[in-house]
Amino acid sequence: MTIQDYDTYIAGLPRVLVGAAALFRDAEGRVLLVEPNYREGWALPGGTVESDTGETPRQGARRETLEEIGLDVELGRLLAVDWVPPGPSRPRPPLVAYLYDGGVLGAERLESITLQEEELLSWRLVAPQHLAAYLPEELGHRVAAALDVLAHGHGPAELENGHRAG
Repeated sequence: MTIQDYDTYIAGLPRVLVGAAALFRDAEGRVLLVEPNYREGWALPGGTVESDTGETPRQGARRETLEEIGLDVELGRLLAVDWVPPGPSRPRPPLVAYLYDGGVLGAERLESITLQEEELLSWRLVAPQHLAAYLPEELGHRVAAALDVLAHGHGPAELENGHRAG
């Protein structure tokens, strides 16, 4: 195979988006959510990994956390990986979403949150039993799986569209 053939081969491979987010909680176990201004619903601090720069999912989650809420946090362990296929309402390539433990934030850290006004309207802490009212279904399942990993010390959770794989 020549270099040109190899380049053509690589260019023809399917593409996958990579996203990464952080799961932050407060001392009461509530989850930190952010409200984007560019779509309905709430989300976790995070976003798309900049693979063209060589950024890893962990680096992307940390960068997005700093950009979106102004906190530079060394992230903990990987809690979940989720394969999210495209669907009728999602005209995009498949997504692999990484979710990292952001830890428990004390009152001082929470008070220091500074929102990225270009992307976010607000933030709030939500008790786990109320997350379904805020999050899209697959993200709600992803967060529930991550909370289960934290509670039971196993993991990370391998998910397919928010549901346990295998």
